[in-house]
Amino acid sequence: MGRILAIDYGTRRTGIAVTDPLRIIANALETVPTHTLHAWLAGYLAAESVDIIVVGHPTAMDGSPSETMTQIEPLVRKLRADHPARQVVMFDERFTSRLALRAMIDGGVKKMARRDKALVDRLSATIILQGYLESRQYKEL
Repeated sequence: MGRILAIDYGTRRTGIAVTDPLRIIANALETVPTHTLHAWLAGYLAAESVDIIVVGHPTAMDGSPSETMTQIEPLVRKLRADHPARQVVMFDERFTSRLALRAMIDGGVKKMARRDKALVDRLSATIILQGYLESRQYKEL
């Protein structure tokens, strides 16, 4: 059984999170410049066993697709074409940036460190992945 990798796509930076090999815990992994995402993923996927790629699905409060979907849909198509042996799924990412900021505050991260957008992106990817793991857990009960 391979890991599950999550992507919090952004126009400048993309946060990446991954599970442990047993798919129990979501861990922040990396923040990469978005223009290098495909090359970074190719290298990571060649080195690590990953079965599922979860991409954050940006939706508006009313459930309609957000503006970012115009960039996410081509990304998902390319991931599916480039990595056909892996399942690529989308998972709701509403409020992940706010939740990441709240987690940093609750965790005692200093104000200057909270300005690190790369950290917010990694935490957002982790929150997406944890939500995905929890949704699968309840479906399997």
